[in-house]
Amino acid sequence: MKKFRRTMLFMPGNNPGMLQDAAILGADSIILDLEDAVSLSEKDSARILVRNALKYLDYSQVEVVVRVNPLDTEFGPQDVDMIARVKPDTLLIPKAHEEDIKLVDMMLDKIETEEGYGVGSIKIIALIETAIGLETIHEVIKASRRTVGVLLGGEDLTSDLGIMRTKEGEEIFYARNKVATACRALRVDSIDTPFTDTNDYEGLIKDTAKAKSLGLTGKAVINPRQVEIIHSVFAPTEAELKHALRILGAMEEMKKEGKGVFSLDGKMIDAPVINRAKTTVELGQRLGFMER
Repeated sequence: MKKFRRTMLFMPGNNPGMLQDAAILGADSIILDLEDAVSLSEKDSARILVRNALKYLDYSQVEVVVRVNPLDTEFGPQDVDMIARVKPDTLLIPKAHEEDIKLVDMMLDKIETEEGYGVGSIKIIALIETAIGLETIHEVIKASRRTVGVLLGGEDLTSDLGIMRTKEGEEIFYARNKVATACRALRVDSIDTPFTDTNDYEGLIKDTAKAKSLGLTGKAVINPRQVEIIHSVFAPTEAELKHALRILGAMEEMKKEGKGVFSLDGKMIDAPVINRAKTTVELGQRLGFMER
């Protein structure tokens, strides 16, 4: 079954206490961070700490993603080599370009063969946070069959564009649209950039609802308090579930009459609307809101 990635919680890779608690904080995925959260002087020790956490702690109930350092630094290739040998679920590749993804893919092929893992078992999520990465997103995704998603990095992208990052997020509207559309076309997850004001819950709800409305499938998280709110926004409401069930029920009746298109409450119901209703019901079933 396809993984849920409604929330991906960043955790600093140099904090032993947070690494120990990461799996029980409710997020669908945890991102153990070796890049921005770790100073240059701690890169080597953080890499070892995350390696040991993956080796000895129980993360079986959550997807474990490790954000490595950029591949064009001295730390990135070392991160991939050491971390991949303890088999994380996924690697998050920062400032992703097509060449970066191809390089990581080849490194993982070699490591998995040497370690006796199934080739292709470690997945990749591309972190899109540069203008060139955004404008070549299709090539980035298609560079490896390991790629299961894209995470939009709003802070670094706006920095690369030379513009201000705002809470309202209008400046990343195009980027969100592009990521959502490209990921939908290529059948991978699209993860929205974090909402950085951890005390503004109303703002978080609005920002998450905007991401959902644009077709993004999840959101990165920087504080565990944000997880439950984001999950509630991405979950179908009771009204949405009831309406979806009415559509599917009416569809079954119309099938008996040989009709493919019909009207419900004065609105035309055709294949796209029916498919959306099916998706809503399936999500409700997976979340335990209704029986299968």
